[in-house]
Parts: sequence; C-alpha cells; structure tokens
Amino acid sequence: MSTQAKTIPFPAKSVTAPAHPAAILAIILVSYLVIVLDISIVLTGLPKIQRDLGFSNISLAWVQSAYTLAFGGLLLLSARAGDLLGRRRVFLAGLALFTLASMAVGFSSSTTWMIAARAIQGIGAAILAPSSLALLTANFPEGPERTRAVGYYSSIGGLGSGIGLVLGGFLADLISWRAGFFINLPIGLVLGWAALRYIPETAKTRGKLDVVGAITSTLGMTALVYGFMHVASAGWTDASTLLSLLAGMLLLGLFVWNEGRTGTPIMPLRLFLSRERAGALIARMLFLGAMASFWFFTTEYLQEVLGLSALQAGLAFLPASVVIFGTALLVSNLTRLFGAARLLGLGLFIGAVGLAWLSRAGVDTPHLTGVALPMILIGAGQGMALAPMTASGIQGVDPQDAGAASGVVNVAHQLGNSLGLAVLVTVFAAATSNSAEPKMQLAHRISAALTGATVLQVLCLLVALVLIVRPALKNQRA
Repeated sequence: MSTQAKTIPFPAKSVTAPAHPAAILAIILVSYLVIVLDISIVLTGLPKIQRDLGFSNISLAWVQSAYTLAFGGLLLLSARAGDLLGRRRVFLAGLALFTLASMAVGFSSSTTWMIAARAIQGIGAAILAPSSLALLTANFPEGPERTRAVGYYSSIGGLGSGIGLVLGGFLADLISWRAGFFINLPIGLVLGWAALRYIPETAKTRGKLDVVGAITSTLGMTALVYGFMHVASAGWTDASTLLSLLAGMLLLGLFVWNEGRTGTPIMPLRLFLSRERAGALIARMLFLGAMASFWFFTTEYLQEVLGLSALQAGLAFLPASVVIFGTALLVSNLTRLFGAARLLGLGLFIGAVGLAWLSRAGVDTPHLTGVALPMILIGAGQGMALAPMTASGIQGVDPQDAGAASGVVNVAHQLGNSLGLAVLVTVFAAATSNSAEPKMQLAHRISAALTGATVLQVLCLLVALVLIVRPALKNQRA
C-alpha cells in the first residue's frame, strides 16, 4: 500500500474566514512573540548567567540548545496532536507548560536546574508554536490574507529578537537576568484568557499519536546535537562522540522508516513530494544554523571582546533587529515588486554578504563600519528571506495536514538552530590563534565561527536557487 493511501485518514476541509480575525491574529502573534523572546532574551544575559551558575565557555551553549532542541524534538508530535485533539486545547496546554517552566528558569540555582528548566520550557514552546502556525493556516485562506498574516508572523521574529536582546540586557544590568523569565507569567495569563474567549475549538479528528516517531525523532536529534557539542571538548576520535553521532543517524533513519509505515505519521512523507516545500525546509535549516550562530557568537564578541555591558550589547544589535522588523513589514509590497522567489534569493544573498563582512571583526574593529553596517545587511537579508521561506514551507498543504506541515517548518527552524550552533561551537573550539592575548584569541575563534555561519548561509542560498527560485522563474516564463 502506498504511503499516501495509508496516511490520509481525514477528509480535507476548506479554510473559511474567522469570526474574529484581528483577535485571532493578535493571539497568534503575541504567542509567537513570547516564544521568540525567550530565545533572544537570554542571549545578552549569557555572560552573567555563566558567572552566576558556573557554566564553562562550551557548556554555556546548552542554555540555548536545551531549549531549541526540546523545542525541535517534540514539535512534530505536538503539531499532529493539535490536528487530533483540537488546536485550541493543545495551544492552551502548551501555553500553561511554557509559562510554568519560565518561572522555573527564573528560579535556577545551578547549571543542571537551568538546563532542565530550559528543556521543559522548550517542550512547552514545542506544543505552543505549531498550534499558533496551524491556527494561522486554518483561519486565513491562501492568497492576500494569508500572505499578509505570514508577513506579520515573520516580522514578529525580528521584533521579538530585537526586544528580547534589549530587554534582556536592560534587565540583566539593572535588575537580574532572571526577571526576563518572570514576565512570562502575566503574558501567559492574558493569552490564556484571550484564547478561551476568541478562538473556537476545532473538532477532534480520528487517529492515533505517532509515539514511536516522536521518540525516535527526539532522541535522534538530541544524540546528533550532543555528538557535535561533545566534539568541542573531546574531539572526533572520542568513543562517546562517535557513538552519539552514530546513534543519532540510526535513530533518524528509523524515524523516516517508521513514518513511511505508520497510519498517522507525525511527519507525513508526502509533504516532501513538493520540490518547493522540500527546498524551503532544507534552506530553513541552513539559514537558522547561520542566524543562531550570528546571535550567539556576536553577543560574546560584543561583551567579552569589545567590553560592552549587557544593555549596550542589546542596543548594539538594534541595526539588525530594527531592519529585520522593518523589512518584514514590507514583505507584502516587496513580494508584489520582485516576486517571492526573487525576494528570497535577494535576501539570502544580502545576508551572506553581511555575515562575511562581520566575520572579519577583531579586537580593534571600528563599530560603525565593522559591526553596525554588516548587521544592517544581515537584518535586511533575514527580513526579506524568512517570510517567503515560511510561505514555501506550507504552500499547497491540505487543511488536514496543516498542523503537521507547520510542525515540520518549526522543526527545520529549531533543528537548524541547534545543529548549526553545535557544529559552529566545534569550529569555535578548534580555531587556534598565534596570539597569547586572551581577547585576541577569543576574537579569532569568534571570527572562525562566523565564517562557518557564512558558509551555511551560502549553502542555503544555493539550495534556494536550485529548488525554489529557478523553478519558480521557469514557471513564470512558461
């Protein structure tokens, strides 16, 4: 029996306009904003978290990776759970777990507590995020309405990153890095009330949760990320490193095999039959690997090499953050002007130039020409590329697969984030410098990591050109 025949248990339903479109869109955007905030708000506080809780330079990356890995690992199961159990119900469950875990992060007293609480927070985000995007897909039909909604959704990424970096720096300097997590409690309570009032519950549908798929995908991704992170401290010949990488590949292979055989997969393989959608997912992983490393290593550069405070470092990111937000708001107009495919290619190219430029920064680099200007290019590139990349990732998906497709998009996002950072932490640790001066050594290592991020961005551009841009331009000429 074919995969498709075994994995379509529900009839497709058409998307109709929601009764409260503005309220539903606001709930979706604010919930996504909170998720993005908790990725970025921790960045400018990392040096203080490291000193307070005793993280090493390499283990510090787990503050981010524990969140993004748990986020990415359970997204697929959570997305399908929304299809089967009702999207509002799952949205509220994710919101509750995310809010409670945020409080636990704020009360962290050790590295173990911090990493565990961040992982639980990532699980809450994994439940919340696909429900948000699925609600958008289910409530806004394809066409101008969805394009506008996706544009707002993508712009929230830039806005959240900018607010999180500045707010995280402000709180870390003037109050405590912990305060950035406590603010999720009032936000979570208001969002829960609004969701109950304005979002209608979707009907439960028949089927079972793919627990085997969830376990193999989560453990497989965790093993891969752990393996790459372990390389940084133990090297490529270490037995634990090799076993972890091998286990990761075997588990992910088992996951793909299971998805082709189970009746209700969390990742229907038919989603990859579209070349555009597959290209968007691969490009997204590469793109987020580059961007996660940009935010992480540039934070360290600004504070540990240039000597900025946490607040100053947050403000130093504004050239990128403001341009991401501003460009994303113009995505609808830019798409009409250039076309989505051309806009995607242009954004990725501009971002690659910005990353290559920033990777040359050193101890004595002038801030304006060596940091601020390349950040503007990076911000413009992300603002242009992310919305068309998101739209390509959910293009042509049947309503029955809305949750699964949004989950796959978010998995590509978070897996790229985790794997990209893990790989480039390895590059950072392996880079050597002839200088005995600690700041010179650190600047050299950060430069090597950002050069690796540039390589990921260029690979992303090539994938997008071959699988998305070129076919789209061919179709237009035909």
